[in-house]
Amino acid sequence: MKKFNLTSVAVAALLLLSVSCKKENFKPINADFTAKDFVANNGPKVQSVQINASALPQTVSLAGGTKITFPVGSLTVGGNAVTGTATVEVIEVLKRSAVVSFGSNTNHISGAPLASDGFIYVDVKANGVSVDHDMPVAMQISIPAKRNGVTQIWQGVDQQGAPLQPGAAAQMAWAAPKDRPNGVGGNKEVASVDNNFTFNFGSTGWINTDVFYSYSNPKTTVNVDLVNNPGTLSTFHSYSGETYVYFCAKGSNVAAQLYTTTGPNSVKSYDNVMPIGVEGKFMSFSIKDGKYYYAELESTITADQHVTLTLTETTQTAVQASIDALDNY
Repeated sequence: MKKFNLTSVAVAALLLLSVSCKKENFKPINADFTAKDFVANNGPKVQSVQINASALPQTVSLAGGTKITFPVGSLTVGGNAVTGTATVEVIEVLKRSAVVSFGSNTNHISGAPLASDGFIYVDVKANGVSVDHDMPVAMQISIPAKRNGVTQIWQGVDQQGAPLQPGAAAQMAWAAPKDRPNGVGGNKEVASVDNNFTFNFGSTGWINTDVFYSYSNPKTTVNVDLVNNPGTLSTFHSYSGETYVYFCAKGSNVAAQLYTTTGPNSVKSYDNVMPIGVEGKFMSFSIKDGKYYYAELESTITADQHVTLTLTETTQTAVQASIDALDNY
């Protein structure tokens, strides 16, 4: 009978385990080690579609139902018409969970909360170079409408009103699109037709369909204190920071981010923008050094409200489940 050398088997097993651990490079239990990892891996992804810019008009259809048509003369680089193959890059943010997972928000530039009907990011590249931001001829955009009625069109900007760009201090807000040489701009209203909001838009970048939320209600300022906050406040898409604070209105697609600091672990809404009497959920999550923290509080907004959120350690799965649940909240 053949005998096994148990000592040799044990040594081999240990060597195999050692190789396996090195191969895995001692990854943390949570797959996404930082807040930046989390929004990059769990938020909406860039969708890329190639078109023939020499044969405009061209229409692209996206996974979430958005359609974009580029008319003749709409694509230029340095004022010169684009020809040949161009790559259309689009991000669709059509659900509240997508808004939060992407590290974005539904804040008007004034800080007032907006109820989102969906927003997108559009870029078109020719030979790796983005086309002119201001388009000579406006593109036509169709975003799926989940309700009847009218929405308004907005452009994504930073806190100073400039087009939103990646950067450590960037915070997203929405402002009325500026008038442009092609005649498309201004604060436009668009009605839902055939289950879509369809409109022309004359510039690339972030484009939104939103309405003001409970705009007629009396307004107040809300302060939030964070207990056990392990990080600093996150900017848009976690270009910096680890901690997010949101107010999500019950029954409406509102994801109002609170990011104006009043202390090391305190934030507030913009002054006098939060509608009194509205029900919703204050929530905060933070991701630092591979550890996840979460807090939430259901509440009705009251005058001069002061909220305390105590962050406790949890798992990535639990944080993502809480974010996903916002779609039915």
